[in-house]
Amino acid sequence: MSIDLTRRRLIVTGAAAASLPLLGTQANAQAWPSKPVRVIAGYPAGGQTDLFARTYGDYLAQKLGQPFIVENKPGAGGTVAAVETKRAAPDGYTMMFTISTTMIMNRALYKSVPYDADKDFTLLSIMPAGSICFAVGTKTGATNLKEFVDYAKKSGKVSLGTYAAGSYAHMVIAELNKQYGLNIEAVHYRGEAPMWTDVMSGAIDGGNGSYNGVLPVLQANKGKVIAVHRKRMSRLPDVATFQEQGAVSKVYDLTGFQCAVVPSGTPQEIVKRLSSLLVEAGKGEKVQEMVQRYGIDETALDMETTQELYDREKPIWLELVKNLNLTPE
Repeated sequence: MSIDLTRRRLIVTGAAAASLPLLGTQANAQAWPSKPVRVIAGYPAGGQTDLFARTYGDYLAQKLGQPFIVENKPGAGGTVAAVETKRAAPDGYTMMFTISTTMIMNRALYKSVPYDADKDFTLLSIMPAGSICFAVGTKTGATNLKEFVDYAKKSGKVSLGTYAAGSYAHMVIAELNKQYGLNIEAVHYRGEAPMWTDVMSGAIDGGNGSYNGVLPVLQANKGKVIAVHRKRMSRLPDVATFQEQGAVSKVYDLTGFQCAVVPSGTPQEIVKRLSSLLVEAGKGEKVQEMVQRYGIDETALDMETTQELYDREKPIWLELVKNLNLTPE
C-alpha cells in the first residue's frame, strides 16, 4: 500500500470522526425529549412564578409526551435557581421559570451575582405579568392619581407599601416623589399579602402590586385602585393608566414579566420548539384561565419579540434601580 493512499484514508477517516459529535448532537435533538424535563422555578410554591411554570409545563408535557417536573428553588431574588440552571447540561432537559428581577435587577441589587443572565441563559419567552395596580386605602378619600397627590401634599405623613426593596413598587414611589415633590415613605414587605393586609387595616396608605393581590382589598371595600401601569386592564377598564393621568416617568411603560429560559448552548432545534410551544400554550384554555384570574391580558411572546423587549427595557430597569440608591447586599 502506498504512503499517499494511506494518508488519504487517514484524512477521510479523521474527517468522518470529526463529524460524529455534530451528528450525535443533531440526533439527540431529534430524539428529544426521551425522558422527563426538569423545570426549575425561582420562587416559592403557590406564587405566580410557580403557577406559570406548572401551567405552561403541563401544556409542554401534553404536547411532547414527557413529564415537565417543577422544582421550586427560591432564594436571593431567584439567584439560587439561576445558579442551578446555569450549571445544568445544555441538553434540553432543564429549563427555568423566573422574573425580571433575576434576569435584570439583581445585577444592581447584589454586590456579586454568580451568574450572567445574558451569557448563561437563552430566553425562550417572556410572559408579561400584567399591569401593576396602584391602590390606596379608603382613609385617603382618593379616587384618582391627582386626588392622591393632593392628599399626600396635605398630610403630614404618607406611606406606601412595596413587596420588596428595589422592586417595581419601590420605583413607583421614588418616581412619584420626584415628579410631584412628595415625601412618601416606602414601607418594604416580604411579598404582597402582608402589604395588602396593612392597607386594609389602615396601617399604610396604599401600595402597588398585582390585581390578584389587591383583590381582597377591593372585595372588602377597604381601598380603591386609582391607577395602573402600561395600559388599561380588562378587569379594571375604567381605571386610567399613570400616563393618562399625567405621570411621566419611564417606569410606567416597563413590562414586568415572568420568563422561561434554558442554559446557553441548548440545541437550537430544541430552543425553537420549546419557544413555539410556549406561545401556543398561551392561547390554550388553561393558560387563559390562569392569566384572567391574575388580571393579565397578555401571554407568552415569541423569541424575536422577547429578545427585542428584553434588550430595549433592560437598561431602563437598571437605571431606575440604581436611582433608588440602595446599598447592594
